[in-house]
Amino acid sequence: MLAAAPAQAQYPGGGTSGRATGETYRVEIGGYIWNPAPEIIVRSEALTQARLGSTIDFEQDFGIEKKRFNQIKVVLRPATKHKFRFEYTPITYEAPNATLRRTIVFNGQEFNLALPVSASLEWKAYRFGYEWDMIYRDRGFFGILLEAKYTDVQATLAQNALGLEEFARARAPIPAIGAIARVYVVPNISITGEISGFKLPEGIDEEYRAHYIDFDLYGSVNFTDHFGAQVGYRSIDVFYFIDDEDEGKLKLKGLYFGGVVRF
Repeated sequence: MLAAAPAQAQYPGGGTSGRATGETYRVEIGGYIWNPAPEIIVRSEALTQARLGSTIDFEQDFGIEKKRFNQIKVVLRPATKHKFRFEYTPITYEAPNATLRRTIVFNGQEFNLALPVSASLEWKAYRFGYEWDMIYRDRGFFGILLEAKYTDVQATLAQNALGLEEFARARAPIPAIGAIARVYVVPNISITGEISGFKLPEGIDEEYRAHYIDFDLYGSVNFTDHFGAQVGYRSIDVFYFIDDEDEGKLKLKGLYFGGVVRF
């Protein structure tokens, strides 16, 4: 009896360490469906044109509506407190035959009320990051995020009857810093919140201004250490201003859901 080993409580996932379910992986892959409400405003004028470009609201001018998008996230975890993260979200809005309520100028070209206009916006959002969980416990953690967000946005307008087509494109890597926190309300259900962003100070260069704010709040249910489901709310806010010629305000916010597998 004196030599008997001490008893240890059994936890979900078959372990005895007390760590919450779903926290013993090396690779995590997630797939999601996101249904955000869009707020997209762009302005562009050609370098050789004297006329100012119109501020174009894709929702008001072309009637774009909410649309579902797919997301993929991958996390590599070589050590308990260290994670390398990747995310890709392809976003496309199209209005094939919109009727304008006003005349607009885009890239120096005038699109008038007489003929229908086709409008599209393609936004490829990449996210590369490193996460260090500076505080890590069996039922939660707090960490910092260092990220590079690569944004590739192209807006296109066309009046096919006149053979008129113009586009504006903005591509840039954007550094960001942020924080993440997770708490397990029970061993297999957690709530996670994270925010990251970047703002270019206005005093550095009056010809260029930009900011990027990314907020994510979600809950997870881990059925085993290797499989779970998630539901959350995501908000992305992007703004850029380039030399008084190109400007964009891109905001997406809404609910999403998906699942994760872990190895």
